[in-house]
This record gives sequence, C-alpha cells and structure tokens, in this order.
Amino acid sequence: MEPACRKDKPKLNSTPTRGDRAKQKSAQQELKQRQRAEIYALNKVMTELEQQQFEPFVNRMQSQGE
Repeated sequence: MEPACRKDKPKLNSTPTRGDRAKQKSAQQELKQRQRAEIYALNKVMTELEQQQFEPFVNRMQSQGE
C-alpha cells in the first residue's frame, strides 16, 4: 500500500521542441554576432591607441639617434 500523503509529480518534458531549438540557435547566433562586433570595435580602439603611442616613440628614437 502506498502512503496517502504521496503525490505523483507530473513528468516534465525535458526535450526541447523544434521551435525552442530554433529560438536557442537564433539567440546563440545573435550573441556570437554581437560578441564579434564588440571584438572588432575593441581591436580598432586598441590599434588606434597603439599607433598614438608608437608615433611619439619613433620620434624620440629618431631624435636620440641624431
């Protein structure tokens, strides 16, 4: 005999549906695109900063060599 206080839990459907999988894939693609854009933007900023620091360095090296 089963105890009277026991309640059967409904089973949750853990397998995602086709629509859920498509939404997940779309969200992953959007995240990847956004991250890629952020990386390119950061790379541009870092390249510009490097160039700004490099030019005075070259000028100092040239003036020391003369």
